[in-house]
Amino acid sequence: MRLSYQGADRRHAAQLLNGISLARVALTVPVMALIFAGAHVQYAYPAAAALFTVAAATDFFDGYLARKWHRTSQLGVFLDTTADKLLVAGVLIALVAADRAWGWAAALIIGREIAVLGLKAAAAGSGIVVHPSIWGKVKFNVQFVAILLAILRYDQRIGNMYLDEWAMTAAVIVTVLSAWSYLKYMAPAFHGTQP
Repeated sequence: MRLSYQGADRRHAAQLLNGISLARVALTVPVMALIFAGAHVQYAYPAAAALFTVAAATDFFDGYLARKWHRTSQLGVFLDTTADKLLVAGVLIALVAADRAWGWAAALIIGREIAVLGLKAAAAGSGIVVHPSIWGKVKFNVQFVAILLAILRYDQRIGNMYLDEWAMTAAVIVTVLSAWSYLKYMAPAFHGTQP
């Protein structure tokens, strides 16, 4: 069935987009539960990886529909970015507990998410809406690959680390760079000028 904005009620379109973001938040819980159970339940890790992939795919899907239907709002942007952050933070916490991710890497990534969310809230207080940047999308994609590999964890080491650990290192680097890009963009807002 072809989706068309012309045939979609504006209110229902907004509700659908927000519902997709909320579904991403809801899926975080079973993904975490499966990772916690992974050491004791057969196929828990593959199931967690599959659910995590579905959750991450909703980010692309609601973004695609928002562009197709020309439906963006402050609430929609907030829900979309917050859902991404909750998904990443929740799954990283579960991976650290399962000894499949470094605590310091999780702390840096989660700390960045909280800091940027706080900066966006401060900018919003000045009347500035900060929309997701290309760096934010690159960061989410690299984090997705690193987290997915950590859930599945291939036993073969490359040098002195697993493949997922190399990917997580890349995710930390991209996360720090994306935080720096947000800081540079939002700095004028805190000096009384528009970015």
